[in-house]
Amino acid sequence: MRIAVVGTGYVGLVTGTCFADSGNAVTCLDINADKIVRLNRGEIPIYEPGLEELVQRNAKAGRLRFTTDTTAAIRGAEVVFLAVGTPPAADGSADLSALWKVVESIGPHLDPRAVVVTKSTVPVGTCAGIERRLKAALGRDCRVASNPEFLKEGAAIEDFQKPDRVVVGVRSSEVGEILKTLYAPFLRTENPFLAMSPESSEMTKYVANALLATKISFINEVANLCERMEADIDDVRRGIGHDSRIGFAFLFPGAGYGGSCFPKDVQALASMARGCGLAPLILTAVHETNLAQKQVLGQKIDAHFGGDLAGKKVAVWGLAFKPRTDDVRDAPAIDLIERLLAGGAIVSVYDPEAMDNVRAIYGSRLTYAAGSLEAVDGVDCLAIVTEWGNFRRPDFDAMAARMRAKVIFDGRNLYSPQEMQARGFAYHAIGKAPV
Repeated sequence: MRIAVVGTGYVGLVTGTCFADSGNAVTCLDINADKIVRLNRGEIPIYEPGLEELVQRNAKAGRLRFTTDTTAAIRGAEVVFLAVGTPPAADGSADLSALWKVVESIGPHLDPRAVVVTKSTVPVGTCAGIERRLKAALGRDCRVASNPEFLKEGAAIEDFQKPDRVVVGVRSSEVGEILKTLYAPFLRTENPFLAMSPESSEMTKYVANALLATKISFINEVANLCERMEADIDDVRRGIGHDSRIGFAFLFPGAGYGGSCFPKDVQALASMARGCGLAPLILTAVHETNLAQKQVLGQKIDAHFGGDLAGKKVAVWGLAFKPRTDDVRDAPAIDLIERLLAGGAIVSVYDPEAMDNVRAIYGSRLTYAAGSLEAVDGVDCLAIVTEWGNFRRPDFDAMAARMRAKVIFDGRNLYSPQEMQARGFAYHAIGKAPV
């Protein structure tokens, strides 16, 4: 199948590459000329395990192309995926300005039988809006569908190639069959292909992310309560997780959620509710609880130093919002760094992949360590914000020898409080009594 993908960000690049890898002829379109030049050299602008090799292999085979030429990308394409950003506006609603510009630009080049598919996360009713705009511009009906993505950063290739389900929103069974054929190579293990209306499909994406965010905010709120009630959140989590109605997924307390999806999608869904005259009480609470949770580590550090951070040297392990990505959008580490700098602390940071993105924000205001051990040289405490695998079993003896004070604030509960106490560390976790 001849496919065009508009947008070479995280979703667009993964989508186009995986479709090319299943034998389709894919052209990825972007207005960022520098990014296209880099992609044509085989350079990947984001960190995603396995993506670079996949891009290079399919580009070499001629199945994957990158261009800034709208005509060349769209003309002759049977399916056109729209994968442009929909960032939050000031009121929390999704900003669709980039999407509408793309719709306007591709319209004149669309094949009459082409299917335009929204891959971006868009408010309910966006597909209908695209249909109206294309009809007004072209004087004919166009086939428009919704196909939300459910990719986890750090595991996007596997998520795309082995999806637990594929959701599409279509107006006709014919369009549904086109998309089902396109996804058939990824559904050989009988995972479901779920066809529904575009409105239901658009809603499904938001509800999925909002529900996962709700589980995170809920367990974080309970963790804070556990600390005050002398309960251990990990014991509580195990006590409820074995209930099949609850499960363990997304019930790990921590320093709050971040990234490009959960924060904006919770707010966007709440904005949709308000637009319909409904009060999004739970969604508002989820968002506000998360904002508060992102301050918890900083509050613990403040309390430890009696509110005086001036001149204190603090190491921060983990800058990306989650492991296996370099994405620092809405990352809890950013909130912590802002608080530490505002208090006059000297901040040393380390992350396996996100250092450049943080350096672009803070420049010389931070010390950028070459490794995790180097980050703790002479520090008064260590804060762990992202649960990278190499942080789970560090050399504690080497750490103790380098740190001025053996104090750890663990925002991901990586270690046993009993072990830390035995090693002589003061240890502060989430939802556990400090030792």
